[in-house]
Amino acid sequence: MPPTGERSILHVDMDAFFAAVEVLDAPRLAGRPVIVGGTPEGRGVVATASYEARAFGVRSAMPAAQAVRLCPQGVFLRPRMGRYLDASERVFAVLRDVTPLVEPLSIDEAFLDVTGCPGPAEHLARELRSRIERATGGLTCSIGVAENKFLAKVASDLEKPRGLVVVPRGRGAAFLAPLPIEKLWGVGPKTAARLRELGLDAIGQVARTPERDLEMILGRELGRHLHRLSHGADDRPVVTDWEARSVSQETTFAEFIPPGDLERIEREIFDLSEGVALRLRQEGLWGRTVKLKARDDQFRTCTRALTLGAPTQLVEEISAAAVGLFRERVRFGAHAVRLLGVGVAGLTREPMRQLELFGADAGARERLERLARAEDAVRERLGDGAITRGRLVERRRERRRR
Repeated sequence: MPPTGERSILHVDMDAFFAAVEVLDAPRLAGRPVIVGGTPEGRGVVATASYEARAFGVRSAMPAAQAVRLCPQGVFLRPRMGRYLDASERVFAVLRDVTPLVEPLSIDEAFLDVTGCPGPAEHLARELRSRIERATGGLTCSIGVAENKFLAKVASDLEKPRGLVVVPRGRGAAFLAPLPIEKLWGVGPKTAARLRELGLDAIGQVARTPERDLEMILGRELGRHLHRLSHGADDRPVVTDWEARSVSQETTFAEFIPPGDLERIEREIFDLSEGVALRLRQEGLWGRTVKLKARDDQFRTCTRALTLGAPTQLVEEISAAAVGLFRERVRFGAHAVRLLGVGVAGLTREPMRQLELFGADAGARERLERLARAEDAVRERLGDGAITRGRLVERRRERRRR
């Protein structure tokens, strides 16, 4: 691996991906505010909003009821994950044709290490953007080009849609200096408010603050982390998914979860596990290794994994493993939880359960699988919000109250 300063990293981010696919399939929606995820009755949350909808203040993860108030003329559509996955596969086929060093972050974004590719990285990025548009029939993306992952990610967000921003080598700190502190990974609403109370509004001001002062204000880990990022330092490699493909979901909480609220933590883990299980079933996959990711209010990250006796695609089995990992192997002490993530790796298209057919748990597992198939059928016909596990109802009520 070349030294950090010699790398060329691209961050490719599809523009308003779900909404763009809907417009591609229904050209009559072009130019209209398209909102995917919620319902016009105000149920659910926004998954993606077109740029026309964003002009009204609609954003991802916003409650649909708020989106309706901001943009009553919006076109509200239920997600079609199968269609989005098909478009995503076309995008990633193009990315992997350029370099095998592709790190997927989600269905619609990825990092690429193009250090060994011929030609300037900027020219490669322009060609890549055009190839994605041709391969998908017109979907656009924005690309950031830089010497590390953090700078490339920030760059790709600055000139959407169809943007291309290049951070000159060795100029990372100068590039970041005028940007708001929210662009720093790890700065949420509470941390931003604390920094602004001290007069730190821009990243350059954070960079000029002594590291020791930041550690005293924010804690050792977070202070050190933000000091490094504010100078444009990030030595993480691009990690490919060729050997250990996985399906995962994670969420960062605007209001951190108190360390003693294990009931809410378990509900959040179950909700994340449900999303992972649904994705596995949609792709016809089973997974053997359950992974848990947790981060506390000091930005300390803990990742744990458990290998099951047999591959699964059931929320009950995934959630039970992830909750067990949190209870038994995560130690944050008195610190609140700011992020949780659940993933499943060791994927296969063969459940390999023939030897379990006469086991004691075979009947129970078969009933759970039938239940999951029935839920999937209801969602396919009536939308994702048509069916909700009872244990998640109270959680979603809490979200509405917050």
